[in-house]
Amino acid sequence: MKKELLEVLSCRTLNGSVYELKLSGASEMRAGQFVELAVPGFFLRRPISVADWEDGVLTLIVKQVGEGTKQLRTVQPGEKIDALTCLGNGFDCSAKRPLLLGGGIGCAPLFRLAKDFAASGIRPVAVLGFRNAEEIYYAEEFSRYCDVTVATDDGSVGVKGNAVSAAADIPHDRFYACGPVVMLRAAAQACGSGQVSMEARMGCGFGACMGCSIRTSKGYARVCKEGPVFEAAEVIW
Repeated sequence: MKKELLEVLSCRTLNGSVYELKLSGASEMRAGQFVELAVPGFFLRRPISVADWEDGVLTLIVKQVGEGTKQLRTVQPGEKIDALTCLGNGFDCSAKRPLLLGGGIGCAPLFRLAKDFAASGIRPVAVLGFRNAEEIYYAEEFSRYCDVTVATDDGSVGVKGNAVSAAADIPHDRFYACGPVVMLRAAAQACGSGQVSMEARMGCGFGACMGCSIRTSKGYARVCKEGPVFEAAEVIW
């Protein structure tokens, strides 16, 4: 964990509830790790997954879900944000035929993972699931680094259904997933060996409060400290 003061470079709307935040001055972070941002007027920091990091520039994809993330959306270039960075454990890149499964805002942390695989000479397959056409984001950006299938619950774009069902016939040796718990559970049951990035309500964000604990085959584990990435087979669903 590091405490850093990051400078806002840009804040760009991706769809009605999702926006992209670029911050400079961040230490290098791995795919699957997260940061905690201080929002003035709010006691708890907001945990946000790392979408990308390159040359000190951190990219976050944020879903507006409450007053804190609503206020964060109003930041302007040049403003400073107090951040805890390099939090949690990230994904591995051990697969030879990786399958990336994203659901909604859970697609965000898979972007850096796709870039990491591409940099190693492996082009993964990514299945990005959304409720409808209006909620799709970053599909074009993903396509630079992997083969992309888009799935929508209503069938308005791509395959009708969720990311797991749309990936049923895609060959792979290991999957990497982030999204709603029901989707992660389905992936763990249907897709063989893989890793899941878990979401949980967090207090401190660095393992002190135990508020984000989940049950695993090894006992209780803190999403912020032992996670957020876990082997799918270890999680007790």
